[in-house]
Amino acid sequence: MDLRFPVGEFKPEESYTEEQQRLFIEQFEEAPANLRRAVEGLSEEQLDTPYRPGGWTVRQVAHHLPDSHMNGMIRMKLALTEDEPLIKTYMEDRWAELPDYKADPGVSLALLDAVHYRWVAVWKSLGPAEFGRKFRHPEWGTLTLQQLLALYAWHGRHHVGHITSLREREGW
Repeated sequence: MDLRFPVGEFKPEESYTEEQQRLFIEQFEEAPANLRRAVEGLSEEQLDTPYRPGGWTVRQVAHHLPDSHMNGMIRMKLALTEDEPLIKTYMEDRWAELPDYKADPGVSLALLDAVHYRWVAVWKSLGPAEFGRKFRHPEWGTLTLQQLLALYAWHGRHHVGHITSLREREGW
């Protein structure tokens, strides 16, 4: 197994069915609880263990998810309120070195709960026209909101998979 991609690499499709969208929303909605279960009971030493050689620590992954998903929600809202906005990227690796990434992951678990609560409400309200709205990413090109949903459903499973596969390998 490739430790970088415990659930496989994300490969966006041109479009998705309504059934796939519902599944993505379900996966997305489950991500905060799955992350909470993945870090539950870990010691400080375990939280500060990288999920793979050269990878982020469990703590950094727990803090990264709400940061990434807040950015994703903002990208969605820009696409819903502007015509093909050009979004801003951020340097995830540098964010992971900031002091708040050393904090108790419980803070980020609560933040992820809140972000997902709001974001799921918007996802569930969208119709086909809204799912087709687009934004421009400086590195990835033009994406639809349908593709953004698929990406973030995968993203939650991807990072929870980092933690759960580490726990399995280490027997935690």
